[in-house]
Amino acid sequence: MKVDVVFLPKDLTEAQVSGRAVAVFDVLRATTTMTAALAAGAREIRVFASTDEARSVAKTFTGAKLLCGETRCLPPEGFDLGNSPGAYVADVVRDRTLLMSTTNGTRAIVAARQAQKLFVAALVNARAAAEALVRSKLDITLLCAGTDGAVAPEDLVGAGAVVFELLEKAEVNTSANAAEAQTLFLAGKDDLPRHLRVTTGAKNVIAAGLESDVDFAARLNVFDVVGEVDPQNLIVRRTLS
Repeated sequence: MKVDVVFLPKDLTEAQVSGRAVAVFDVLRATTTMTAALAAGAREIRVFASTDEARSVAKTFTGAKLLCGETRCLPPEGFDLGNSPGAYVADVVRDRTLLMSTTNGTRAIVAARQAQKLFVAALVNARAAAEALVRSKLDITLLCAGTDGAVAPEDLVGAGAVVFELLEKAEVNTSANAAEAQTLFLAGKDDLPRHLRVTTGAKNVIAAGLESDVDFAARLNVFDVVGEVDPQNLIVRRTLS
């Protein structure tokens, strides 16, 4: 089983997607938020590359729904929820369909939609994500969403946490990028909140008055839930073990 890490969606090649299991990381905050939402009982998450697309679908969607996401860290006008994972609690999201668009995370999922298996991963579900990837019996690509087109260290830390777990669970051959991500994770794993806070992504979130989101996202293995993406329809649902 081969494991590679791709630092940004723009660097993703067909060979890193086709016939492989891909896990997408936007630790601050989209994939953390999706994981929290599924753990709280959300029915599904429909992923959109833009807020306009999400708004358009929301106008005609029938059934219990919430319009969710962010622009510049904050909820766009008319959205029900932003991208703060702590807001996605059972009383709010249970049995609802979430229509979600974010600046980086949802676009990274769209970029990887040609994968044979496509998952949503973060620090909060690193162990469970690794288990889902091993069950796929496919070579693996861990795709980092980045921040506004720049490499996001927090995503590399998340990918590194999954590499660490994969090495514990299976015979894997890691690329140089995967080894680098694991090294970054190991360097910060004893104080992940501090490690994340120095990143550009965290500084943007803190500047928006959402500091608690960083602490939420920095928790390791607090959920055993993994979102699996239906790549044709870009719908994320809780995967079955």
